[in-house]
Amino acid sequence: MKKVVIAIGGSSGSVYAKLLLDKMLTLAGQIEKVGIVMSDNAKLNWELEMENCDYDKYPFDHYGKNDFYAPFASGSAKYDTMIVCPCSMGLMARIATGVSNDLITRSADVIMKERRRLILVPRETPYSLIHLNNMKTITEAGGIICAATPSFYSKPKTIEELANTVVDRIIDLAGFNSDSYRWSE
Repeated sequence: MKKVVIAIGGSSGSVYAKLLLDKMLTLAGQIEKVGIVMSDNAKLNWELEMENCDYDKYPFDHYGKNDFYAPFASGSAKYDTMIVCPCSMGLMARIATGVSNDLITRSADVIMKERRRLILVPRETPYSLIHLNNMKTITEAGGIICAATPSFYSKPKTIEELANTVVDRIIDLAGFNSDSYRWSE
């Protein structure tokens, strides 16, 4: 049973966050708790891209961006994994440099200091040298960069199927058992 933080950052790519939350619903037997925190821009992008405000309808624990009383703001709560999906480059930079100015960055700092699993899903292109250096810093500190780069092996036919190729990788990296397309299987 895992305790997971899902942070939704403010870059484009709300479909990834939505599909990740949908997938978490199917993994209930492997999950003890899911905490969700969203940036203001994440909410704006969700409303723009998904044309709804359904992000608050998921049956998980929702926390405000400045709620430092959230359990995962401390290592003592023993959350196993944090997924930031999508992750803007500004958010990644704050995480890489240890700037803990909101619940997302504080939680990422906690996950890294406790040597737990941090998965960042940047949705940006192209990358600048600053972006790459921030990814390198996070990787050297034990984080995982899982770029929102879909695969085509499974011959996806819809945007959701295409985006799910990334979500399936995130789920694998987070250590969940899940049915998904596997190369040569």
